[in-house]
Amino acid sequence: MTLDRLAREVEALLMASDRPLSIERLCELTGAGLEAVEQAVSRVEDALVSGGHAMEIAYLAGGYRLVTEPALGTVVSRLFEGRRPGKLTRAALETLAVVAYSQPCTRAHVEAVRGVNCDSAMKTLLERDFLAISGRMETPGRPLLYGTTHAFLEYFGLARLEHLPRLDEIGNLLALGADDLEKAALDLSKDGEDDH
Repeated sequence: MTLDRLAREVEALLMASDRPLSIERLCELTGAGLEAVEQAVSRVEDALVSGGHAMEIAYLAGGYRLVTEPALGTVVSRLFEGRRPGKLTRAALETLAVVAYSQPCTRAHVEAVRGVNCDSAMKTLLERDFLAISGRMETPGRPLLYGTTHAFLEYFGLARLEHLPRLDEIGNLLALGADDLEKAALDLSKDGEDDH
C-alpha cells in the first residue's frame, strides 16, 4: 500500500518524535485539518498492519506514537540490556499508586495511606515528571495538591487515567498464577488500546 503525502508526513512525525503526538499537534505540524489527519493516521495504521511491519501505532498519554509490536518485545529488549532506565523503588511505586487513584491529593494524604514519610519518593517522582503540582487545597495552610502527568501515562502505557485497572481487578490479578497474570495484563492493555 502506497501512502499519500499527508500519511507519509504523519508517519515521519510519529517515527521522529520521542513522545506521543496529539491530533492537534499533528494538525499544527502538517498544516492539515483534524479530519484529514485522523484519516491519515488510519491509513498509516492500515499500511503497517497490511504490510506485516514490526511497528504499530499506539494511543498513549493523549497522543499517537509508533511502537514495536508487543509480540517482538522480547527480542527488542535485548538491544537495551544494560541501558534500562532506573526502576522505581517500591516506595515510589506505592506513592505513585496512591496519587494515581486519589488525585488530586496532598502529601499528608499519601503519608496517611502509606503510613510512612514519603518525602524521598515524592521528590523522585516529581524529578522524573511522573507527578506534578496541580494546585492547592482550600484549607488552612493551603497544602499542595499532586496529580499524575502525561509522562506517567506514557511510562505505564496508558491512554487515559480511566485505563488504570480498577481496584477489584487488581485484587483478582493478585490471586492469579504467573502465566495467568501475564495473559490478564495483555488483555487489559488491549482493552485500553481499543478505547482511543
